[in-house]
Amino acid sequence: MENLSHLGNKTTYAVHYTPSVLEYFENKHPQRDYWVKFNCPEFTSLCPITNQPDFATVFISYIPDLKMVESKSLKLYLFSFRNHGAFHEDCINLILDDLIALLEPRYMEVLGKFLPRGGISIDPYCNYGRPGTPYEDMARFRLQHYDLVKENINNR
Repeated sequence: MENLSHLGNKTTYAVHYTPSVLEYFENKHPQRDYWVKFNCPEFTSLCPITNQPDFATVFISYIPDLKMVESKSLKLYLFSFRNHGAFHEDCINLILDDLIALLEPRYMEVLGKFLPRGGISIDPYCNYGRPGTPYEDMARFRLQHYDLVKENINNR
């Protein structure tokens, strides 16, 4: 826990997209598969063309290996998208890529449920399963059955 710099300290919010704010701690149960889920209902970013705000709920689910994301650092990281100009799909893929780089999880998925703008809502979904393991097959299966995954998330 000594490597955590945000937890318990004064909060400074990044003005720009800042993946370096992410921190992790040791998983105390690496011998077991289990889900960790985050529901982030206040995600905002900017349209890279119009500079108008986009609002979403972001769902992050993962099966950890040795590392787990510290929730305050995740909050600060997601907040750093507030002034970041990127399309919905890019935001969700960036979140997945940054968390994979930090945590090296067994499995992870990220879904963004963006509010409609111009009469259209976009719900990008991406996932990752560690290559060469059963989690790789799980990622392929869940991607192929995205409607079931999305339905399960919507029923929370």
